[in-house]
Amino acid sequence: MAEVKEVILITGCSGRIGFKLAERFSDQYQVVGFDVFLAGHLPSVEFIAVDMASDESVKEGLDYVRKNYGNKIAAVVHLAAYYSFNQQHSSNYDRITVKGTERLLKGLQQFEVEQFIFSSTMLVYKPCKPGERITEKSPVEPKWDYPLSKVHTEAVIHELRGKTPSVILRIAGVYDDHCHSIPLSNQMQRIYENQLEAHVFAGDVTHGASFVHMDDLIDSIDLCVKKRKELPPELVLLIGEPVTLSYDQIQRLMQRLIHGQEWKTWSVPKPLAKIGAWCIQHLPFMSGSFIQPWMIDLADDHYEMDVTLAKQTIGWIPKRKLDETIPRWVKELKEDPIMWYDENKLRKPRGLGSPRK
Repeated sequence: MAEVKEVILITGCSGRIGFKLAERFSDQYQVVGFDVFLAGHLPSVEFIAVDMASDESVKEGLDYVRKNYGNKIAAVVHLAAYYSFNQQHSSNYDRITVKGTERLLKGLQQFEVEQFIFSSTMLVYKPCKPGERITEKSPVEPKWDYPLSKVHTEAVIHELRGKTPSVILRIAGVYDDHCHSIPLSNQMQRIYENQLEAHVFAGDVTHGASFVHMDDLIDSIDLCVKKRKELPPELVLLIGEPVTLSYDQIQRLMQRLIHGQEWKTWSVPKPLAKIGAWCIQHLPFMSGSFIQPWMIDLADDHYEMDVTLAKQTIGWIPKRKLDETIPRWVKELKEDPIMWYDENKLRKPRGLGSPRK
């Protein structure tokens, strides 16, 4: 008789994190994935088209799970959310992230769920100074709609989780061996193309943000599920590398690896930087840029993490380091620029080099 596997439900399963997580869990669990856009295929994983912004769609998805897999779920890993660097404000943050979680939790009341894991962000916190470390108890002060939606969603989980234990993971910026980090790939592109923007920065270059490798993030979620019966009813954990590289440290590392030299990054006044960013975005002869005018005010924000609690509660310690991974990106970029640009969804400039023979 075949072994009956415990069920894990992953929302946002076609996303970069969700798909990797489904891959990790597929051998040990019966994985069911929700996503509004289904992409990819994994053996022993069932992907179901569910729109978190729709009451009817969420209900139909959960009804399908109950009919085909029963009403017992070992863990729900809730990754589905709205996110965009193109705009500071959007009604989708409330419609998808906040209200979508509310729909999901209400629908899950008909199930026996052993654990609910939510992917939040370190950006919910008030930035700190270099040398200081943010802990789970640090002041919460989101600065734009994305982290604000996470704060509101965390409150919804606290209110509606019922008897289901919850874990809130406040996660650093995620990268992997091929980069797949929007801010870091754009920073590397600017340096590779020797753009004007690669030589200026509208903030303190000694400040930076914490990052975490995709594999380490997946490890942390895996550990949460494995230890779900040992954890408290409500738990908040910081997930990120304990060492934060400054913007200047990343700049110089990329410069040295790409061009064989380092150059000074000049600080420019924020009003001038905003005008420049607006012009690049809107003037017809400009090619556009990742940097939006509203991002200028966030350029000085600094995030360093104390991940002691994650080590103590689930035994998680990050094994990878950003400064040891960047050389892999540069190697790939130099060997096949077109592939690297495509992989990171970057706009290719004219005359972009072909792969080396």
